[in-house]
Amino acid sequence: MISLGIDPGTATVGYGVVEELRDGSLQAIAYGVITTEAHTPMWERLKIIYDGISELAKTYQPDRAAVEEMFFAKNVTTAITVAQGRGVILAALAGAKLPISEYKPNNIKQSIAGFGGAKKPQMQEMVRILLGLSEIPRPDDAADGLAIAITDLHNSRYDSYID
Repeated sequence: MISLGIDPGTATVGYGVVEELRDGSLQAIAYGVITTEAHTPMWERLKIIYDGISELAKTYQPDRAAVEEMFFAKNVTTAITVAQGRGVILAALAGAKLPISEYKPNNIKQSIAGFGGAKKPQMQEMVRILLGLSEIPRPDDAADGLAIAITDLHNSRYDSYID
């Protein structure tokens, strides 16, 4: 099973494509970021994100996708722009006809590090270990995308037992 994990934003969208192999191990297929320039009009940035997510779905043919849920932000303007980014990400994934799961940040931390209050360095090192990578994935947003995909694969395994 292959999951496409997305860490939403408007300046930088992190993504990770992870496959769960038959033996239960996890393998990173791809990871990186979709970036938009700061002074680009918002509608154009959203189009870049939509096209980038659509291309990832087409290229890697994941079985499912996962997106981090928003958490309360002190800066309302930032929260609104991230919400816009999430909207086009969800639309692109729905357009690709992928089942989509959404996870809160503390659930992702719990799944990866075993502690919902894990700090970023701990999360990054656990992603590296879980995927058997020689180095921590960079940039940070890409490591976050991988963590979201891993969380989704863990949860899909659990869900398959319930069904």
